[in-house]
Amino acid sequence: MDRIKSKDSVWASKIMTPDEAASMIEPGMTLGTSGFTPAGHPKVIPPALAKKLTSLSKENTVNLYTGASVGDELDGELARGKVIHRRLPYQTQNDVRNQINDGSICYLDMHLSHVPDQLRYGYLGKVDVAIIEAVGITEQGEIIPSTSVGNVPVFLDQAQKIMIEINTSQPEALEGFHDIYMPQMPPHRKPIPILSASDRIGSPYYQIDPEKVAAIVYSDVEDSVGDFKAPDGMSQCMAQHLISFLEKEVQAGRMPANLRPLQSGVGATANAVLAGLQASGFKDLQFYSEVIQDSVLNLIDSGTFSFASATSLTLSKSGRDHFYGHMKDYRNHIMLRPQEISNHPEVIRRLGIISMNTAIEVDLCGHVNSTNIMGNRMMNGIGGSGDFTRNAALSIFMTPSTAKNGDISAIVPFVSHCDHTEHDVHVVVTEQGVADLRGKCPKEKAKELINECAHPDYREALQEYAETYFQHHHIGHQPSEALSWHARFIKEGTMKSR
Repeated sequence: MDRIKSKDSVWASKIMTPDEAASMIEPGMTLGTSGFTPAGHPKVIPPALAKKLTSLSKENTVNLYTGASVGDELDGELARGKVIHRRLPYQTQNDVRNQINDGSICYLDMHLSHVPDQLRYGYLGKVDVAIIEAVGITEQGEIIPSTSVGNVPVFLDQAQKIMIEINTSQPEALEGFHDIYMPQMPPHRKPIPILSASDRIGSPYYQIDPEKVAAIVYSDVEDSVGDFKAPDGMSQCMAQHLISFLEKEVQAGRMPANLRPLQSGVGATANAVLAGLQASGFKDLQFYSEVIQDSVLNLIDSGTFSFASATSLTLSKSGRDHFYGHMKDYRNHIMLRPQEISNHPEVIRRLGIISMNTAIEVDLCGHVNSTNIMGNRMMNGIGGSGDFTRNAALSIFMTPSTAKNGDISAIVPFVSHCDHTEHDVHVVVTEQGVADLRGKCPKEKAKELINECAHPDYREALQEYAETYFQHHHIGHQPSEALSWHARFIKEGTMKSR
């Protein structure tokens, strides 16, 4: 069935092959694409572009701006062709990561909510071409989004040209699941009128100028989301600690019985926490986050979640089949928004979000590193964790207490790279327990983290450090000694041999 319902001949005249569309993209251009996680990204124009650019003998790179991480058909194809010059704001693809760390790609690790405004203000240069995935085009010429929104609205607004991939593997019944809203420019910006995760404030469609459309390409490539790993024992243990903590918050009167809206990162630990909620006594919870995974569908099915708002629908094959088979049931429980709304500090603060994100390491003052290994090798990026952590009513970080099969402690004297300061981190959870850092000075935080979260093999060394440097100082950081602590235990291999 034709997905272009509009009778305007301008649309039909723009239909072409991926190679023909790619031929209009020149080296040096900046591309703004749809996609947030491996969902809703363009899947046939990027491989054609990679083939074209790698065939050039001279300058052959482009700048790639997305919503967050994207699928291999975009990041992977362009990276393997070595045709990405500048990349922002977040990534998870191995080839991209390696080229960032060897200096081949200029990487801007940005708070996700900052990207749209920095584009509008002109800080990031112009967007030459927006390449977006869509489900179809309505009779009125409106664009029906697919499985993610991300930064599409601002890319469409700022781009000189627009290319649309109409993906026929996505059901047309996705129409109506989206809420597209763009804030005005300061000083005329009005409050974002969201008082509940379920509030609809915009349109189900992207509104564009048809004259900007340079190409329409059909695609039938499904989102490349793999199966999610089942929670392991350590993740389940962390989930149990966290859920017990939240239950105590309700008992103490600091949270309502249905908590406050939850935000959760992506991955095995996040999935374990969400799975644990289903087995808890919590009901009628709201989810205001970035990504809806399989576990969120399960929580809606069980009545644990009454509504889920995000910017991406990132489902495994089985989760996608389940969703497509029950779209009518989910229509009143799921909404996809632009990431500048899903991650907006104003809305996060107003709703009183409980943020739950993962850390690489946490230091004794409560600073968190969530991006860099040993301070100099990028893992993925800060993503939206900063947007939520800095503005949440309750900010929580989770991490196993050790890494590398126990050879490295995740609780350290001083983080090798700081993404989230002690001023923003309220609670830390490991498989050992929960450290509640609220209302505590640095010395008290150090004691709490050592006693409740550090692995027993590392507590003695951490205690020695704390007794030496926190005894007579408000802040116990001695940078040279603290950072050499990392190197010492990498060289020695493990505390167990100490």
